[in-house]
Amino acid sequence: MCTGGCAKCLGITLIPLAVLCTLANILLFFPGGKVAENKLHITDEVWYFGGILGSGVLMIFPALVFLGLKNNDCCGCCGNESCGKRFAMFSSIIFAAVGVLGAGYCFVLSAVAINKGPKCYTGTDWTYPFQDGNYLANHTLWNECQSPENIVPWNLTFFSLLLIMSGIQAVLCGIQVVNGLFGTICGDCKCCGCCG
Repeated sequence: MCTGGCAKCLGITLIPLAVLCTLANILLFFPGGKVAENKLHITDEVWYFGGILGSGVLMIFPALVFLGLKNNDCCGCCGNESCGKRFAMFSSIIFAAVGVLGAGYCFVLSAVAINKGPKCYTGTDWTYPFQDGNYLANHTLWNECQSPENIVPWNLTFFSLLLIMSGIQAVLCGIQVVNGLFGTICGDCKCCGCCG
């Protein structure tokens, strides 16, 4: 497969992942599927917008660049058509690095949120009753959260989805870094015989 075609496939995959990460982060603003009575009752990591900014908005830029690489009809430089395509592939490496950073931000936030557990009402105060991930193996501890209803599985589900999807995004952007290097060195398959 040509380097431009590979980049287009990666871009097509990144766009739905970015939309899903954004939706997952938005749903986390509704603990247990209900509107929060007070914004202080929402888990802190939700307010860092890992899914909206990191794996959402920051991922759209690389995805759009990757989508445009296959049809990049840059006329080249100094009469050499492949020079323009090589520069486009080199620039895609920079955008892929931005994607890795955004996905990494979301990945780290999600891992911290899963380990820390949700903010909930324990009968006396709104706090984090699970500090060291101890609730993951012991489901009976979930009863410590009296309100919002089903907050533990709600947060665990959506932060786990964000963790998985941002991990996939980071891998896809990493693949584009390698693909971009091949495209920079060899050009696209239409321009250079060494890659296809």
